Amino acid sequence: MEVIKQVSTIREKMQALRCSGKRIGFVPTMGALHEGHLQLLRASARENDITVCSIFVNPTQFNNPNDYKLYPRTSEQDIRLLQSVNCDYLFLPDAQEVYTQQSLLKFSFGELETVMEGEHRPGHFNGVATIVSKLFHYTLPHKAYFGQKDLQQVAIVRQLVQALSFDLELVCYPTVREESGLAMSSRNERLSSEQRQIAADLYKALKMAAAMLPEKPVQSVKKEVADYLKSRDQIELEYFEVADPATLQPVQDVKNAKEVALCLAAQVGPVRLIDNLLVNLNEE
Repeated sequence: MEVIKQVSTIREKMQALRCSGKRIGFVPTMGALHEGHLQLLRASARENDITVCSIFVNPTQFNNPNDYKLYPRTSEQDIRLLQSVNCDYLFLPDAQEVYTQQSLLKFSFGELETVMEGEHRPGHFNGVATIVSKLFHYTLPHKAYFGQKDLQQVAIVRQLVQALSFDLELVCYPTVREESGLAMSSRNERLSSEQRQIAADLYKALKMAAAMLPEKPVQSVKKEVADYLKSRDQIELEYFEVADPATLQPVQDVKNAKEVALCLAAQVGPVRLIDNLLVNLNEE
């Protein structure tokens, strides 16, 4: 695996590969890699000639400077993991390389960024769209791979790809979970072993909501989920929403819905976590 830190080098390499007819798969990450990332990398290796991973903790998508400062950085371990799944290139730039000057560009994603993460983290998706656009320009992928855990981010990137006519296919893979049900996340590295077990209650809440939805009104389900998590030690619920999986707008009645997305964010000890569950309401 070749490690590249310069934008000019990665761009030159990818242009040459593309011109030679090689298909490029790309997995953007912020490092502290786990099985969820490895699932995406294995898929890319199966489906493409070349697999590129980026590791970049993007400062422009953090609302909380302390969160950015404390985000796990485990580059040596990450490199070993990337080699184990036959990644061909690692793009590992620093912030000065990516942001040579302050970006004044502002993205607007309409209603999609007024709910959930967009509502609670103003400016977050502008930072996401900026860095993803840059990385797509640098790596020129045929396919880009994302995880379902960041469901709203995937929707934002899908809109970005369509609006700016990026010549690539966006691929989304299901969330990978720990044995307890906790969604794998780089942020889990900051949880103590006790907090990790407590955080598994987030998935339990989603499963509980999925079981209740066919029988109870949406508002009742939302109240029961909020009450359940309020009763759990060290969990502070930020939001729980029943949403349309395509638009992520709130759903008030599931009577005519075929599928809904259950989405939540919560603080567990010192760490903010998100999770979601897609529920097929037509299942018998």
